Amino acid sequence: MKKKKVKTRTHNYKKHIGKAPGTLVYTGKKTEKQLKIESFDYTKDTITENVLTNIADVKAHKETDSVTWINIDGLNAITEIENIGKQYDLHPLVLEDIVNTAQRPKIDEYDDYLFVVLKMLYYDNEENIVIEQVSFILGKNYVLSFQESEGDVFDNVRERLRHGNGRIRGLKSDYLLYALIDAVVDNYFSIIETLGNKIEDLETDLFEGNAKEDISIEVQQLKREILKVRRAIFPLREIINRVEKGEHSLILQRTINYYRDIYDHLIQVSENIDIYREMIWSLMDMYMTTISNRMNEVMKVLTIISTIFIPLTFLAGLYGMNFEYIPELQYRYGYFVLLGVMFLMFLGLLYYFKRKKWL
Repeated sequence: MKKKKVKTRTHNYKKHIGKAPGTLVYTGKKTEKQLKIESFDYTKDTITENVLTNIADVKAHKETDSVTWINIDGLNAITEIENIGKQYDLHPLVLEDIVNTAQRPKIDEYDDYLFVVLKMLYYDNEENIVIEQVSFILGKNYVLSFQESEGDVFDNVRERLRHGNGRIRGLKSDYLLYALIDAVVDNYFSIIETLGNKIEDLETDLFEGNAKEDISIEVQQLKREILKVRRAIFPLREIINRVEKGEHSLILQRTINYYRDIYDHLIQVSENIDIYREMIWSLMDMYMTTISNRMNEVMKVLTIISTIFIPLTFLAGLYGMNFEYIPELQYRYGYFVLLGVMFLMFLGLLYYFKRKKWL
């Protein structure tokens, strides 16, 4: 007997078992240990953009009067990230959470910096959802961002910095953090729009009867996608709500209103997610109802056919009995009369079913 193949699953949390608190353990899937560091150092009138090749150059931006955004790609470079943490006096538990890609979105407040974790969502070329963790460190005049790999949703922020568009170069690091979080949240809308289009396409196929045989698999996949998106987005409301309270000195009062705008966007996204979640469950019910209706149609046709042939079978069986003295047995045109009666019964039953609108 052939043994059933057991699907192996990876358990990221096993990597932490037995480790001391603050131990850096990368839990992602990226294998190549290549770290990329880009920096934007700017004032209202000037900006300097660099790709840093030396970890020691990162600390040089900590004590400047300008505002600096340092973006680090490559969470599996544990040693380099640990060195950056030492240069900026980051708590070991913060560094542990940065490299733990399964970390729930959250905000931690420290004396001289804020630590924010959230999820960046986007679709790849095959419209498979990608969830990537992004961590931010907000200091007095700097923002550090940590990503698992290259490619993000911050290109618009980079262009605004380069060309001095908007308020971003005239305000402090708290506004820079707002701009980065806002870019992530704005991309949530494209995710929601794509999910909505997928649901509407499935709904249309079901209504028009063009549903594929594997539509139940598509519905299940969509349901899992929505649950992933919901799990990634909902905790962010708590983060922005805490920032809104303005209890930390790094978040200036004039920037609070901008964070409130992010909160409004999150409420809108959350409402859409809840709506689509209900629609997915409705699609599954609709699919089962469609299958049931198809079965009922088949059974109705078979029942009508059986009903029509029951009296015809009765007549055929009656005159097929092996008795010698059957009436009309010796009648010359008896066979044709019987066929005519059977044909008239057939037409009469069809007419009756039509009148009843069963056909």
